[in-house]
Amino acid sequence: MICIVSFSVAYILRFNFETNGINRADFLYCLSVTVGFRLLFFLLFRSYQGIIRHTSLEDVTLLVYAVTTSVILTALGSLILWQLSGRVYFYIPLSILLIDYFCCLVFLSVSRFMAKAFYWTLMAGNGGIRQPVLIYGAGKTGLLTRKALVQDSAQRYIILAFIDDNPYKIQKVIQGIKVISRQEAYERYIRNQAVLPQVILAMDTADQHEKNEITEFFLPHHVSIKTIPTIGQWIDGELKSSQIRDIRIEDLLERDPIRLVNQETGEQLRNQTVLVTGAAGSIGSELVRQLLHHRPRTIVLLDQAESALFDLEFNLRREYKTALAYTNLLLKIGDVADETRMHHIFRAVKPDFVFHAAAYKHVPLMEQHPYEAVRVNVLGTQIVADLSVQFGVRKFVMISTDKAVNPTNVMGATKRLAEMYVQSLNHPDTKLRKTRFMATRFGNVLGSNGSVVTVFRQQIQAGGPVTVTHPDIIRYFMTIPEACQLVLEAGTMGKGGEVFVFDMGEPVRIAELARKMIHLSGYTVGKEIQMVYTGLRPGEKLFEELLNDNEQTLPTYHPQIMIARVNTPELNEIKAVFEELRYRLAEGDANKLVRIIKLVIPEYISKNSAFSSLDTQKTAVAEL
Repeated sequence: MICIVSFSVAYILRFNFETNGINRADFLYCLSVTVGFRLLFFLLFRSYQGIIRHTSLEDVTLLVYAVTTSVILTALGSLILWQLSGRVYFYIPLSILLIDYFCCLVFLSVSRFMAKAFYWTLMAGNGGIRQPVLIYGAGKTGLLTRKALVQDSAQRYIILAFIDDNPYKIQKVIQGIKVISRQEAYERYIRNQAVLPQVILAMDTADQHEKNEITEFFLPHHVSIKTIPTIGQWIDGELKSSQIRDIRIEDLLERDPIRLVNQETGEQLRNQTVLVTGAAGSIGSELVRQLLHHRPRTIVLLDQAESALFDLEFNLRREYKTALAYTNLLLKIGDVADETRMHHIFRAVKPDFVFHAAAYKHVPLMEQHPYEAVRVNVLGTQIVADLSVQFGVRKFVMISTDKAVNPTNVMGATKRLAEMYVQSLNHPDTKLRKTRFMATRFGNVLGSNGSVVTVFRQQIQAGGPVTVTHPDIIRYFMTIPEACQLVLEAGTMGKGGEVFVFDMGEPVRIAELARKMIHLSGYTVGKEIQMVYTGLRPGEKLFEELLNDNEQTLPTYHPQIMIARVNTPELNEIKAVFEELRYRLAEGDANKLVRIIKLVIPEYISKNSAFSSLDTQKTAVAEL
């Protein structure tokens, strides 16, 4: 209909509105040929398939292609037919076609955008009370966020303005929405307002420092801050309003995430058999997920927690159907400290790589149960490491902790002892062995089982109080995916004997982290949610370290991964210590176990612990 109208308008314009001079037969011929060609190219380009209420520049581009091509071929066809037949009747004047071309494009485009505007105006009128929104970022991501909000089926939002830090954009208007500064947003829409807007962070290039700065600006005013997922997580490549979520403390990590992309990792792991101990835990399960991307032949999931292991397999088979076409999952239930069971598993699966994540990690609990810490963290590591040598494993990667540095608790000391053992297996006397051993150290993992973030979140949901041990306590943090990337990277670059450490940026003050989490949850510290200081727990220290006083680092090809130069004991010496520990386990005397560990690790000084008395005895003996 629009094509018929536009051609009629073009014909009348061509004859200066003198309709008496228009031959009806000529008009109908020209109209039928022009509209016929246009219909043909609408079908070829499928320009009619676009949903009008979602009309965009891409839809208009298709119309341009279809109309332009039809006009060119109509003009050429009529000219050729005129020349071949010698009858001017078949010629359609070029002037009419040009006028029709522009009229048709304008009418087609305007009609679509008017219908689109009418539809969304009608929907907005039926939306009821809507949430006011400020979009932080007037770039491409901000515009896509606006589109997602405008097209929200429930019409829950009204966009007040864009906020941007670029002075060249401020006071400009983009897609009918004004761009304002952060301070102006506060003055106009936040200060003295009964209904506060939500702020959606939609910036392409914002680093962690900028995100923290923006969050710190709005949080004291109780403004809800939301964020959008990365482009790779958009549904079918398009952002949906349902994907906009509250910003989490993980999004405000005090440094930019470390991303590792190493093709050699995939080359080493492809078609190999990989054993992951502690596979049902926070680190182990994410490690399995990342391993699936590298297509090993078999991943052996070893854990003693049957329910968690069952749940992990169920989720993996649901989420990774494509990856599991190349990889076989093999579940094994067992305790790493059970030598017989571990021998049976190694003999059955014959792994090429071992990622040893199984360990007890809870500091206060292990301070109360040194028996279990020694049995699993120390002797369990020895069993798995020795079997790796026996069955010709290519690489063994142990997951350690920053608490192994200058340990002040049983957990950290047992992890340091385990580090020492796997290092000693790479001593020059054993260089002919096939297996290469390495360890990775990192700080607290956000979102892991027992993580302070998880505990705070549960306490906030319960209405408080949020318990912090000390106002000055600080910790290093990293995300679970980052931790697992480090483990895989260590497995790739390690030659044997290394202890890899991360440059984890600035440590985070736990009290400040708790305050941020309370604010992010929409509460006020001291009003809706109380924050209580409970004192340092047994074995806990104020400041974590990644290196002790006698250690230095060597660089690697990645600027944020270093190798710690640590003291490595002789294998025979450390084995003798382990035999003594095994013997003392039978006695069940916690003091004797810890005393042995302190003799081997002289920097192990207990803090807030019942074992502090052993340090006093050790000092007295040294003075004598």
